[in-house]
Amino acid sequence: MAPLPPRTNKLIGQALAEYSMIEDGDRILIAVSGGVDSLVLASILRLWQKKAPIYYHIHCIHLDMGFAENNSHLIAAELEKTGVSSEIIHTTLGLTAQADSTGNICFHCARNRRTALFKLCREQGFNKLALGHHKEDIVETLFINLFYGGNISTMLPKQELFQGKLHIIRPLAFLLKRDIEQLAALFHYSPVKNPCPQAGTSKRDYIRGILHDLYAEDDALVHHIFGAMGNVKPEYLLDEPLKKRLQK
Repeated sequence: MAPLPPRTNKLIGQALAEYSMIEDGDRILIAVSGGVDSLVLASILRLWQKKAPIYYHIHCIHLDMGFAENNSHLIAAELEKTGVSSEIIHTTLGLTAQADSTGNICFHCARNRRTALFKLCREQGFNKLALGHHKEDIVETLFINLFYGGNISTMLPKQELFQGKLHIIRPLAFLLKRDIEQLAALFHYSPVKNPCPQAGTSKRDYIRGILHDLYAEDDALVHHIFGAMGNVKPEYLLDEPLKKRLQK
């Protein structure tokens, strides 16, 4: 497997170190969707495993959501390239979300998938769940929550759940999508089409389009917004009494 480019390697190392993402003895489950982000993540954790002064176990899982178009065999072929042990679990989680939802199907589907991954971690003794979100994903989530959730929040590079029994880690948090695409080409990964019938029409896709246009005018914006999430000035946000009056 080809070594990581120095700049990319440095950014990954910074994310891992600043958030203490991986510790000796960790059992890490890597959630693979079919896009190149999570496949690249698997390769990065495997490469890091070889040079890290600690031992940790990694395993890839793909949840087939049960949509009519089944691409799991294609994902299995890409997973084999990672060299990481892997498995595909067939479910009806996507169909359940479609049947149960009267509103945002994507929200319900994502929640079902997340719940299933948490259950797998608990049952199989994984203490870390690694996800392939990158810097632009984190910025997009800020705007999704701002526009549609009425709150200022985002995904964290490392997040504690269930009183510390499980941590979500995002080792690609400091990388841009183009960095990951370059790594995917280096590792010879091909993205697998998302079989979800809602693909391309979600709120995330809408926000991504808006931000893409802004980045086209100034590609430094993504870094400014990302940095701003760590430079919050609470004294210039609405205080509790004013917030309550606005909610009436």
